[in-house]
Amino acid sequence: MDIVMVFLLLSTVTPFLFIKLKKLPLAILQSVLLVGMWMYYFQAVFNVAPPTLSPLWLIFYAGLFVSQIGWIMFIIYVVKTQEAKLQKSYQ
Repeated sequence: MDIVMVFLLLSTVTPFLFIKLKKLPLAILQSVLLVGMWMYYFQAVFNVAPPTLSPLWLIFYAGLFVSQIGWIMFIIYVVKTQEAKLQKSYQ
């Protein structure tokens, strides 16, 4: 369950990345999915894990997917801004 906690913490930071990228609808979507992700986590840790394809299960994995998209978008943003700064320094 430790790796799940790492993914949850990274997913919790993702709405702030979307705000930095000026993608407010995605930030709101990820925030809503986070509630379900944490509910799924606590249910799996303190009770029995929800069954496959249940609403909490779908929300958990959708949240992971949207989080992954957010981190990839943020990495691309950082690389592009660093590249632009580097090109300006050469000129």
